Amino acid sequence: MTSFQVVAHLRRLLGVRKIGHGGTLDPHASGLLPILVGEGTKLTQFLTEQDKEYEVTLLFGVKTDTLDVTGRVLEERPVPDLTEEAIQGLLERSLGEIAQVPPMFSALHHQGRRLYELARSGVTVERPPRTVRIDTIELLKLALPRLSLRIACGKGTYIRSLCADLGEAMDCGATVETLIRTRVGRFALAEAVPWRELAELLDPTPLWDRLLPPEGALAHLAAVVLSEGTVAPFCHGQAVPSEGVRSDQLYRVMGHGIFLGVGAGTEKSTLRPIRLFHASADKSRLHPGERA
Repeated sequence: MTSFQVVAHLRRLLGVRKIGHGGTLDPHASGLLPILVGEGTKLTQFLTEQDKEYEVTLLFGVKTDTLDVTGRVLEERPVPDLTEEAIQGLLERSLGEIAQVPPMFSALHHQGRRLYELARSGVTVERPPRTVRIDTIELLKLALPRLSLRIACGKGTYIRSLCADLGEAMDCGATVETLIRTRVGRFALAEAVPWRELAELLDPTPLWDRLLPPEGALAHLAAVVLSEGTVAPFCHGQAVPSEGVRSDQLYRVMGHGIFLGVGAGTEKSTLRPIRLFHASADKSRLHPGERA
């Protein structure tokens, strides 16, 4: 099941045109997939930029072209008698900002084509390393040749590349066996609707009841409440005065008791609109079919 297939199924089930997700999952991966409906699709960039958490099991001694077990085996090596202490030391050196080369089997673009399209046709291109952030790595279980980890990281991190690098550091190679995304920002897997329920659902009403207000995805942003006279200009795309805002910091903007959108502070103590939401207080929570 791919992220696109989940969205396509929900588009039919909910009967909506505007629907998307908050960050693609690898085809081999499972776990949390935030779904954005209607005007919620305007939040895509804000969800994909949030921190994420994964649980991964990697298999030492094997290297594949996709960096997971679905790929073609390139090399097999004996696995040394690794100890938890040795692995823990390596994990600690992987924390913070690190340079990471994106895998060929990824959705990044190169001269107008996806990298995975090139990889499937046997083409390999140079990928410049990118700086990513690893916040925590917790060792869950060591049962050689397998190692299970919980990883919290910043945007743009490829867990497959991280595991491959760990395998190289251990001089035996490694590939991802299972990968589960357990958190995106404030949203946790335990709160999600299981796929098995979605696949069997015929009446979408329970899903509409689970739909969260758009501002819920922006809880990590400080809130600004606009004064009466600045709501209309802000909603028409104008920067408005707002005391205390910091330059280039994003804010969750409220006015008339409802969520208006996302704004960015400027050096002139004004707030300029980044994304606007056109919702009214009496209709912002209704299902699409119930709106006038």
